[in-house]
Amino acid sequence: MKLNTKNYDYLVVGAGPYGAVFAHEAAKLGKRILVIEKRPHVAGNLYTHVEHGITVHDYGAHIFHTDNQEIWHYIQQFADFNNFQNQVIANYKGELYNLPFNMNTFYEMWGTKTPAEAQAKIKEQRAAFLGDDENYQPRNLEEQAISLIGTDIYQKLIKGYTEKQWGRDATELPAFIIKRLPVRFIFDNNYFNHRYQGVPVGGYTQIFDQLLEHPLIDVQVNTDFMADKETYLAEFPRIIYTGMIDQFFDYQAGQLAYRSLRFEKEVHAVDNYQGNAVINYTDRETPYTRVMEWKHFDGLSDPAVSVVTREYPQAWTTDREAYYPINDQENTQLYRQYAKFAAALKDQVVFGGRLGQYRYYDMDQVFNAALQLVRQEFQLPSDYHFSEQADN
Repeated sequence: MKLNTKNYDYLVVGAGPYGAVFAHEAAKLGKRILVIEKRPHVAGNLYTHVEHGITVHDYGAHIFHTDNQEIWHYIQQFADFNNFQNQVIANYKGELYNLPFNMNTFYEMWGTKTPAEAQAKIKEQRAAFLGDDENYQPRNLEEQAISLIGTDIYQKLIKGYTEKQWGRDATELPAFIIKRLPVRFIFDNNYFNHRYQGVPVGGYTQIFDQLLEHPLIDVQVNTDFMADKETYLAEFPRIIYTGMIDQFFDYQAGQLAYRSLRFEKEVHAVDNYQGNAVINYTDRETPYTRVMEWKHFDGLSDPAVSVVTREYPQAWTTDREAYYPINDQENTQLYRQYAKFAAALKDQVVFGGRLGQYRYYDMDQVFNAALQLVRQEFQLPSDYHFSEQADN
Protein backbone atom coordinates (compact mmCIF):
# COMPACT_ATOMS: atom_id res chain seq x y z
CA MET A 1 0.00 0.00 0.00
CA LYS A 2 1.26 3.47 -0.89
CA LEU A 3 0.11 6.19 1.47
CA ASN A 4 -0.36 9.82 0.61
CA THR A 5 2.88 11.58 1.49
CA LYS A 6 1.03 14.35 3.33
CA ASN A 7 2.19 14.55 6.94
CA TYR A 8 -0.93 13.55 8.86
CA ASP A 9 -1.26 13.98 12.61
CA TYR A 10 -4.07 11.42 12.96
CA LEU A 11 -5.50 8.42 11.22
CA VAL A 12 -9.20 7.98 11.99
CA VAL A 13 -10.52 4.51 11.21
CA GLY A 14 -14.24 4.69 10.54
CA ALA A 15 -16.37 7.60 9.26
CA GLY A 16 -19.25 7.04 11.68
CA PRO A 17 -20.17 9.51 14.43
CA TYR A 18 -17.24 8.88 16.77
CA GLY A 19 -14.61 9.15 14.05
CA ALA A 20 -16.24 11.98 12.12
CA VAL A 21 -16.82 14.18 15.16
CA PHE A 22 -13.25 13.68 16.37
CA ALA A 23 -11.85 14.41 12.90
CA HIS A 24 -13.93 17.56 12.58
CA GLU A 25 -12.91 19.00 15.92
CA ALA A 26 -9.24 18.01 15.59
CA ALA A 27 -9.07 19.67 12.16
CA LYS A 28 -10.51 22.88 13.60
CA LEU A 29 -7.60 22.80 16.05
CA GLY A 30 -5.14 22.63 13.17
CA LYS A 31 -4.49 18.89 12.95
CA ARG A 32 -4.16 17.05 9.66
CA ILE A 33 -6.49 14.02 9.50
CA LEU A 34 -6.85 11.03 7.23
CA VAL A 35 -10.19 9.28 7.63
CA ILE A 36 -10.53 5.81 6.15
CA GLU A 37 -13.79 3.91 5.87
CA LYS A 38 -14.26 0.35 4.62
CA ARG A 39 -17.78 1.00 3.35
CA PRO A 40 -18.38 2.95 0.14
CA HIS A 41 -19.88 5.88 2.07
CA VAL A 42 -19.44 7.95 5.22
CA ALA A 43 -21.90 8.16 8.16
CA GLY A 44 -21.65 4.53 9.27
CA ASN A 45 -25.00 3.06 10.31
CA LEU A 46 -26.53 6.55 10.16
CA TYR A 47 -26.24 6.67 6.37
CA THR A 48 -29.38 7.89 4.62
CA HIS A 49 -30.39 8.55 1.03
CA VAL A 50 -33.39 10.13 -0.67
CA GLU A 51 -35.65 7.97 -2.82
CA HIS A 52 -38.95 9.09 -4.38
CA GLY A 53 -38.56 12.26 -2.33
CA ILE A 54 -38.44 10.21 0.88
CA THR A 55 -35.45 10.02 3.22
CA VAL A 56 -34.56 6.34 3.68
CA HIS A 57 -32.39 5.13 6.58
CA ASP A 58 -30.28 2.36 5.06
CA TYR A 59 -29.37 0.65 8.33
CA GLY A 60 -32.56 0.86 10.33
CA ALA A 61 -34.42 3.67 12.04
CA HIS A 62 -32.36 6.28 13.88
CA ILE A 63 -34.15 8.88 15.98
CA PHE A 64 -31.89 11.35 17.74
CA HIS A 65 -32.90 11.74 21.38
CA THR A 66 -31.03 13.21 24.33
CA ASP A 67 -31.21 15.18 27.55
CA ASN A 68 -27.72 16.55 26.90
CA GLN A 69 -28.22 20.16 25.84
CA GLU A 70 -24.65 20.52 24.60
CA ILE A 71 -25.02 17.55 22.26
CA TRP A 72 -28.40 18.75 21.02
CA HIS A 73 -26.98 22.17 20.20
CA TYR A 74 -23.92 20.59 18.63
CA ILE A 75 -25.75 18.35 16.13
CA GLN A 76 -28.21 21.09 15.20
CA GLN A 77 -25.34 23.05 13.69
CA PHE A 78 -25.33 20.62 10.77
CA ALA A 79 -29.03 20.05 10.04
CA ASP A 80 -32.52 21.22 10.88
CA PHE A 81 -34.40 18.68 12.98
CA ASN A 82 -38.13 18.01 12.88
CA ASN A 83 -40.10 17.21 16.02
CA PHE A 84 -40.62 13.52 15.26
CA GLN A 85 -41.50 11.37 18.25
CA ASN A 86 -41.22 7.60 18.00
CA GLN A 87 -44.63 6.13 18.82
CA VAL A 88 -44.31 2.44 18.11
CA ILE A 89 -47.13 -0.03 17.47
CA ALA A 90 -46.64 -3.67 18.43
CA ASN A 91 -48.34 -6.35 16.33
CA TYR A 92 -48.74 -9.67 18.14
CA LYS A 93 -50.45 -12.12 15.79
CA GLY A 94 -52.78 -9.39 14.55
CA GLU A 95 -53.40 -7.80 17.94
CA LEU A 96 -52.18 -4.18 18.11
CA TYR A 97 -50.70 -2.52 21.20
CA ASN A 98 -49.05 0.81 21.94
CA LEU A 99 -45.38 0.95 22.90
CA PRO A 100 -43.59 1.76 25.08
CA PHE A 101 -45.47 0.17 27.97
CA ASN A 102 -47.93 2.78 29.25
CA MET A 103 -51.54 3.15 30.28
CA ASN A 104 -52.68 2.68 26.68
CA THR A 105 -50.85 -0.67 26.57
CA PHE A 106 -52.31 -1.78 29.88
CA TYR A 107 -55.82 -0.83 28.79
CA GLU A 108 -55.41 -2.68 25.49
CA MET A 109 -54.06 -5.75 27.32
CA TRP A 110 -56.27 -5.87 30.44
CA GLY A 111 -58.91 -3.16 30.23
CA THR A 112 -57.42 -1.35 33.23
CA LYS A 113 -58.30 2.35 33.39
CA THR A 114 -56.26 3.72 36.29
CA PRO A 115 -52.59 3.47 37.32
CA ALA A 116 -53.63 1.67 40.51
CA GLU A 117 -55.48 -1.00 38.52
CA ALA A 118 -52.51 -1.53 36.18
CA GLN A 119 -50.02 -1.66 39.03
CA ALA A 120 -52.16 -4.17 40.90
CA LYS A 121 -52.35 -6.40 37.81
CA ILE A 122 -48.57 -6.31 37.34
CA LYS A 123 -47.97 -6.99 41.04
CA GLU A 124 -50.35 -9.96 40.95
CA GLN A 125 -48.61 -11.50 37.91
CA ARG A 126 -45.13 -10.80 39.26
CA ALA A 127 -45.95 -12.47 42.57
CA ALA A 128 -47.42 -15.51 40.82
CA PHE A 129 -44.20 -16.03 38.86
CA LEU A 130 -41.45 -14.70 41.13
CA GLY A 131 -42.99 -14.81 44.60
CA ASP A 132 -43.67 -12.03 47.09
CA ASP A 133 -40.08 -11.06 47.87
CA GLU A 134 -39.85 -7.47 46.56
CA ASN A 135 -36.07 -7.52 47.02
CA TYR A 136 -35.64 -10.48 44.66
CA GLN A 137 -32.95 -9.84 42.08
CA PRO A 138 -33.93 -11.11 38.61
CA ARG A 139 -31.41 -13.57 37.21
CA ASN A 140 -32.16 -13.15 33.51
CA LEU A 141 -34.14 -11.11 31.02
CA GLU A 142 -37.33 -13.14 31.45
CA GLU A 143 -37.42 -12.58 35.19
CA GLN A 144 -36.50 -8.91 34.81
CA ALA A 145 -39.28 -8.33 32.26
CA ILE A 146 -41.92 -10.05 34.37
CA SER A 147 -40.83 -8.11 37.45
CA LEU A 148 -41.41 -4.89 35.47
CA ILE A 149 -44.59 -5.56 33.49
CA GLY A 150 -46.04 -8.99 34.40
CA THR A 151 -46.42 -12.22 32.45
CA ASP A 152 -49.08 -11.23 29.88
CA ILE A 153 -47.14 -8.33 28.39
CA TYR A 154 -43.91 -10.30 28.62
CA GLN A 155 -45.35 -13.24 26.70
CA LYS A 156 -46.96 -11.15 23.96
CA LEU A 157 -44.73 -8.11 23.54
CA ILE A 158 -41.29 -9.03 24.90
CA LYS A 159 -40.42 -12.70 24.68
CA GLY A 160 -40.71 -13.42 20.95
CA TYR A 161 -39.32 -10.07 19.80
CA THR A 162 -36.32 -10.28 22.12
CA GLU A 163 -35.51 -13.89 21.28
CA LYS A 164 -35.60 -13.05 17.57
CA GLN A 165 -33.42 -10.00 18.13
CA TRP A 166 -30.72 -11.78 20.12
CA GLY A 167 -31.00 -15.34 18.78
CA ARG A 168 -31.20 -16.71 22.32
CA ASP A 169 -33.88 -17.76 24.77
CA ALA A 170 -34.87 -14.96 27.11
CA THR A 171 -33.73 -17.05 30.07
CA GLU A 172 -30.20 -17.02 28.61
CA LEU A 173 -30.01 -13.22 28.25
CA PRO A 174 -28.80 -10.86 30.99
CA ALA A 175 -31.42 -8.95 32.94
CA PHE A 176 -30.00 -5.49 32.18
CA ILE A 177 -31.05 -5.62 28.50
CA ILE A 178 -34.70 -5.06 29.34
CA LYS A 179 -34.02 -2.19 31.75
CA ARG A 180 -33.69 0.19 28.78
CA LEU A 181 -37.42 -0.07 28.01
CA PRO A 182 -39.54 2.59 29.72
CA VAL A 183 -42.63 1.64 31.75
CA ARG A 184 -45.08 4.48 32.39
CA PHE A 185 -48.31 4.74 34.30
CA ILE A 186 -49.57 7.61 32.16
CA PHE A 187 -51.20 7.71 28.73
CA ASP A 188 -48.05 8.59 26.77
CA ASN A 189 -46.91 6.75 23.64
CA ASN A 190 -43.66 8.69 23.17
CA TYR A 191 -41.02 5.93 23.11
CA PHE A 192 -38.26 8.09 24.61
CA ASN A 193 -38.25 10.09 27.82
CA HIS A 194 -35.64 12.56 26.59
CA ARG A 195 -36.23 16.29 26.39
CA TYR A 196 -34.78 16.72 22.88
CA GLN A 197 -35.96 14.46 20.06
CA GLY A 198 -36.14 14.52 16.29
CA VAL A 199 -34.90 13.39 12.90
CA PRO A 200 -32.78 15.62 10.64
CA VAL A 201 -34.73 17.04 7.73
CA GLY A 202 -33.03 15.57 4.68
CA GLY A 203 -31.34 12.77 6.59
CA TYR A 204 -28.13 12.11 8.49
CA THR A 205 -25.64 11.87 5.62
CA GLN A 206 -25.55 15.66 5.20
CA ILE A 207 -24.30 15.96 8.79
CA PHE A 208 -21.30 13.77 8.07
CA ASP A 209 -20.57 15.49 4.78
CA GLN A 210 -20.26 18.75 6.72
CA LEU A 211 -18.26 17.23 9.57
CA LEU A 212 -15.70 15.86 7.13
CA GLU A 213 -15.61 18.85 4.74
CA HIS A 214 -12.46 20.58 5.94
CA PRO A 215 -9.19 21.43 4.14
CA LEU A 216 -7.20 19.47 6.76
CA ILE A 217 -9.31 16.30 6.39
CA ASP A 218 -8.91 13.72 3.64
CA VAL A 219 -11.39 10.86 3.35
CA GLN A 220 -10.84 7.49 1.69
CA VAL A 221 -13.84 5.16 1.41
CA ASN A 222 -13.66 1.51 0.34
CA THR A 223 -10.50 1.31 2.43
CA ASP A 224 -10.03 -1.52 4.93
CA PHE A 225 -7.67 -0.76 7.80
CA MET A 226 -7.15 -4.45 8.54
CA ALA A 227 -5.86 -5.11 5.03
CA ASP A 228 -2.80 -2.93 5.75
CA LYS A 229 -2.81 -2.67 9.53
CA GLU A 230 0.94 -2.96 10.04
CA THR A 231 1.65 -0.24 7.48
CA TYR A 232 -0.83 2.12 9.10
CA LEU A 233 0.65 1.43 12.52
CA ALA A 234 4.13 2.16 11.18
CA GLU A 235 3.12 5.36 9.37
CA PHE A 236 0.78 7.11 11.81
CA PRO A 237 1.79 8.43 15.23
CA ARG A 238 -1.82 8.56 16.48
CA ILE A 239 -4.79 6.42 15.45
CA ILE A 240 -8.47 6.70 16.43
CA TYR A 241 -9.88 3.23 15.82
CA THR A 242 -13.65 2.63 15.77
CA GLY A 243 -13.74 -0.89 14.35
CA MET A 244 -14.09 -4.18 16.20
CA ILE A 245 -11.54 -4.35 18.97
CA ASP A 246 -11.15 -8.14 18.76
CA GLN A 247 -10.54 -7.94 15.01
CA PHE A 248 -7.82 -5.32 15.57
CA PHE A 249 -5.97 -7.87 17.70
CA ASP A 250 -6.60 -10.67 15.16
CA TYR A 251 -9.00 -12.42 17.56
CA GLN A 252 -6.00 -13.68 19.54
CA ALA A 253 -8.04 -14.04 22.76
CA GLY A 254 -11.10 -15.36 20.89
CA GLN A 255 -14.03 -13.83 19.03
CA LEU A 256 -16.41 -11.52 20.82
CA ALA A 257 -20.08 -12.18 20.09
CA TYR A 258 -22.24 -9.81 18.07
CA ARG A 259 -25.66 -9.77 16.43
CA SER A 260 -26.15 -8.72 12.85
CA LEU A 261 -29.09 -7.47 10.81
CA ARG A 262 -30.27 -7.54 7.24
CA PHE A 263 -32.76 -5.21 5.62
CA GLU A 264 -35.29 -5.72 2.85
CA LYS A 265 -36.54 -2.53 1.21
CA GLU A 266 -39.84 -2.34 -0.66
CA VAL A 267 -41.50 0.39 -2.71
CA HIS A 268 -45.30 0.43 -2.69
CA ALA A 269 -47.58 2.44 -4.98
CA VAL A 270 -49.64 3.75 -2.07
CA ASP A 271 -49.47 6.99 -0.12
CA ASN A 272 -49.74 5.23 3.26
CA TYR A 273 -48.65 1.62 3.66
CA GLN A 274 -49.02 0.85 7.38
CA GLY A 275 -50.15 4.07 9.07
CA ASN A 276 -47.18 4.40 11.43
CA ALA A 277 -43.44 4.98 11.24
CA VAL A 278 -42.54 1.76 13.09
CA ILE A 279 -44.51 -1.43 13.72
CA ASN A 280 -42.84 -4.15 15.79
CA TYR A 281 -43.77 -7.77 15.14
CA THR A 282 -43.46 -9.38 18.54
CA ASP A 283 -44.36 -13.01 17.88
CA ARG A 284 -41.52 -15.49 17.40
CA GLU A 285 -42.87 -16.86 14.11
CA THR A 286 -42.69 -13.64 12.05
CA PRO A 287 -39.06 -13.61 10.85
CA TYR A 288 -38.58 -9.83 10.93
CA THR A 289 -38.70 -7.70 14.08
CA ARG A 290 -40.05 -4.47 12.67
CA VAL A 291 -41.25 -2.63 9.59
CA MET A 292 -40.31 1.03 9.06
CA GLU A 293 -42.31 3.29 6.73
CA TRP A 294 -39.95 6.13 6.05
CA LYS A 295 -42.29 8.90 4.90
CA HIS A 296 -43.83 9.01 8.38
CA PHE A 297 -40.46 9.97 9.87
CA ASP A 298 -40.53 13.08 7.66
CA GLY A 299 -44.25 13.78 8.15
CA LEU A 300 -44.89 13.48 4.41
CA SER A 301 -48.32 13.00 2.84
CA ASP A 302 -46.96 13.07 -0.72
CA PRO A 303 -45.87 11.47 -2.97
CA ALA A 304 -48.34 8.68 -3.72
CA VAL A 305 -45.64 6.11 -3.13
CA SER A 306 -44.13 4.72 0.04
CA VAL A 307 -40.78 3.12 0.85
CA VAL A 308 -40.71 0.58 3.67
CA THR A 309 -37.95 -1.56 5.15
CA ARG A 310 -38.25 -4.86 6.98
CA GLU A 311 -35.56 -5.56 9.55
CA TYR A 312 -34.39 -9.14 10.06
CA PRO A 313 -32.05 -10.11 12.90
CA GLN A 314 -29.41 -12.65 12.00
CA ALA A 315 -26.37 -14.38 13.40
CA TRP A 316 -23.11 -12.50 13.02
CA THR A 317 -20.27 -13.95 10.95
CA THR A 318 -17.02 -12.30 9.94
CA ASP A 319 -18.42 -11.39 6.51
CA ARG A 320 -21.42 -9.56 8.02
CA GLU A 321 -21.73 -6.21 9.73
CA ALA A 322 -21.58 -6.33 13.53
CA TYR A 323 -24.47 -4.24 14.86
CA TYR A 324 -24.91 -5.17 18.50
CA PRO A 325 -22.34 -6.39 21.02
CA ILE A 326 -23.68 -9.18 23.24
CA ASN A 327 -22.63 -7.93 26.65
CA ASP A 328 -23.26 -11.07 28.65
CA GLN A 329 -20.89 -12.21 31.38
CA GLU A 330 -18.73 -14.38 29.13
CA ASN A 331 -18.22 -11.69 26.48
CA THR A 332 -17.69 -8.98 29.06
CA GLN A 333 -14.84 -10.99 30.54
CA LEU A 334 -13.37 -11.57 27.09
CA TYR A 335 -13.61 -7.86 26.30
CA ARG A 336 -11.62 -7.08 29.44
CA GLN A 337 -8.74 -9.06 27.98
CA TYR A 338 -8.87 -6.99 24.81
CA ALA A 339 -9.11 -3.80 26.88
CA LYS A 340 -5.79 -4.79 28.48
CA PHE A 341 -4.27 -5.25 25.03
CA ALA A 342 -5.62 -1.82 24.06
CA ALA A 343 -4.17 -0.19 27.18
CA ALA A 344 -0.71 -1.34 26.12
CA LEU A 345 -1.13 0.70 22.90
CA LYS A 346 -2.66 3.79 24.49
CA ASP A 347 0.19 6.06 23.41
CA GLN A 348 -0.63 5.38 19.75
CA VAL A 349 -4.15 3.95 19.43
CA VAL A 350 -7.45 5.09 20.95
CA PHE A 351 -10.30 2.57 20.75
CA GLY A 352 -13.69 4.26 20.62
CA GLY A 353 -17.31 3.88 19.67
CA ARG A 354 -19.69 0.95 19.82
CA LEU A 355 -17.30 -1.63 18.35
CA GLY A 356 -14.04 -0.22 19.65
CA GLN A 357 -15.35 -0.25 23.21
CA TYR A 358 -17.72 -3.21 22.80
CA ARG A 359 -20.73 -1.54 24.33
CA TYR A 360 -24.19 -0.37 23.34
CA TYR A 361 -24.29 3.36 22.65
CA ASP A 362 -27.21 5.61 21.85
CA MET A 363 -26.32 8.22 19.22
CA ASP A 364 -26.04 11.09 21.64
CA GLN A 365 -23.68 9.04 23.80
CA VAL A 366 -21.36 8.45 20.84
CA PHE A 367 -21.29 12.16 19.98
CA ASN A 368 -20.63 13.00 23.61
CA ALA A 369 -17.86 10.39 23.93
CA ALA A 370 -16.14 11.79 20.83
CA LEU A 371 -16.24 15.33 22.19
CA GLN A 372 -14.92 14.15 25.54
CA LEU A 373 -12.02 12.50 23.70
CA VAL A 374 -11.30 15.83 21.99
CA ARG A 375 -11.25 17.59 25.35
CA GLN A 376 -8.90 14.97 26.73
CA GLU A 377 -6.66 14.70 23.67
CA PHE A 378 -6.11 18.44 23.36
CA GLN A 379 -6.37 19.31 27.05
CA LEU A 380 -9.34 21.59 26.53
CA PRO A 381 -11.20 22.98 29.53
CA SER A 382 -14.37 21.19 30.61
CA ASP A 383 -16.44 24.26 29.73
CA TYR A 384 -15.10 24.48 26.16
CA HIS A 385 -18.17 25.00 23.92
CA PHE A 386 -17.79 23.14 20.65
CA SER A 387 -20.95 24.57 19.12
CA GLU A 388 -19.54 28.09 19.29
CA GLN A 389 -16.41 27.02 17.42
CA ALA A 390 -17.99 25.19 14.49
CA ASP A 391 -16.91 25.90 10.92
CA ASN A 392 -20.24 26.36 9.21
